[in-house]
Amino acid sequence: MGAEQETALGFVIEEAALRELEATLRGEIIRPGEEDYDEARMVDNAMIDRHPSLIVRCAGVADVINAVNFARTSNLIVAVRGGGHGVTGSAVCDGGMVIDLSHMKGMRIDPVARTVRAEPGLTWGDLNHDLQIFGLGATGGYVSTTGISGLTLGGGLGWLVRKHGLALDNLLSVDIVTADGELLTANPTQNSDLFWGVRGGGGNFGVVTSFEFRVHPVGMVLGGLVIHPLTEAKHVLRLLKQHVEAVPDELTWGILLFSVPPVPFLPAEMHGVPVVAIAVCYAGSLEEGEKVLQPIREFGSPLADSIQPMPFSAAQTMADILWLPPALDKYYRYWKSSFLKDLSDDAIETIATHFATVPSPQTVVVVDHNGGGAISRVGQDDTAFAHRGWLYNFLITSGWADPADSETNIRWTREFWEAMQPFVANAVYVNYTSDEGEHLIKAAYAGRTQERLGAVKNEYDPTNLFRFNQNIRPTATV
Repeated sequence: MGAEQETALGFVIEEAALRELEATLRGEIIRPGEEDYDEARMVDNAMIDRHPSLIVRCAGVADVINAVNFARTSNLIVAVRGGGHGVTGSAVCDGGMVIDLSHMKGMRIDPVARTVRAEPGLTWGDLNHDLQIFGLGATGGYVSTTGISGLTLGGGLGWLVRKHGLALDNLLSVDIVTADGELLTANPTQNSDLFWGVRGGGGNFGVVTSFEFRVHPVGMVLGGLVIHPLTEAKHVLRLLKQHVEAVPDELTWGILLFSVPPVPFLPAEMHGVPVVAIAVCYAGSLEEGEKVLQPIREFGSPLADSIQPMPFSAAQTMADILWLPPALDKYYRYWKSSFLKDLSDDAIETIATHFATVPSPQTVVVVDHNGGGAISRVGQDDTAFAHRGWLYNFLITSGWADPADSETNIRWTREFWEAMQPFVANAVYVNYTSDEGEHLIKAAYAGRTQERLGAVKNEYDPTNLFRFNQNIRPTATV
């Protein structure tokens, strides 16, 4: 690189300034053309092909502060990367700076107090792997490779949601670097407005460098899949509806429609076959769990039943085979999602009919039962997560391997989504959709919540430095 570098905004970064920044870091700066650059800008969606001007791979809090200050004074676009799992790809930008937290993986567990202090580069798999040795578990993440940071800040659905709530419901405090480069602690008594905002408002208010979670005794759970032929999809979806009002909070479960991947624990003749499956995690007495799951396991004539006792850390990995990380398979991804008004017969018919025409074996459709448990017992205004009253969440995760198939898969997803419009609520979980823009913000946050988020934004990021996200725009005049 020469003596200066031009960003996407046309602003020139002087080489001398970059050297000064680099001298302040324990981590490293990765620039275009360097050996690690292409890997460092990769996220979990091959549709995202962005080229930042520099990637600051942080080793600690001081690196984050120095990076934020440099970006602000240099007028750079800022993207913040934790796990890089978000389908919108907001962890990486064109031009500007990526503040990469993926190597910040510190963790401190207090098994007596049942808390964990965790840095933002950890995944849910990392966290629960270490918690398992103490018989503890953190609620958050259906897929173990998802980063803790983005998922928590947007909500945090996971395999313990019905028993223990969202990840953000179990958040006790955060350390956060705000737009002015100040490190703040936010909790119920310190900067409580900021603490309210980060629990659902995403990365709009700063860079979280540490999360303190309440964790729970879990130990062994009953987890796994009961797989049925796709021809039984309507009946399996009705089974979910039949039992949602009666199942205890210990059971988090849902329906998956997918094509069987080539995994060794399922017969080769099933590989590539479209199916419908009931996915379960029962976090309670195993004896009682067997009774609760009996009518689910005895329903119909399943092709396979993998439900068995397992450590919770293993249960959290059981869906990983359906959403492989880019290090294993680089897929193009396009998602649509919303909470459902109800799982009506017409909605069931629409889901089954459209999935029968799915163009890609990497596409998965999900109907989750999240509501009615712990998530619904948190006050509507207690956090910035605004959607606690819905029983079901509906999600189309379209994925495909060949870019030549993009038009076909995106069209199929949009047609499916359009057909579902009579059944979906105007209520969106921000972590589950490819949609962006003002219409998404209105669907993600009720009017009062959005107004409060705007006030928090005005206080902590009035210039909208942190705007490369599901953006809450400031209204303050600067």
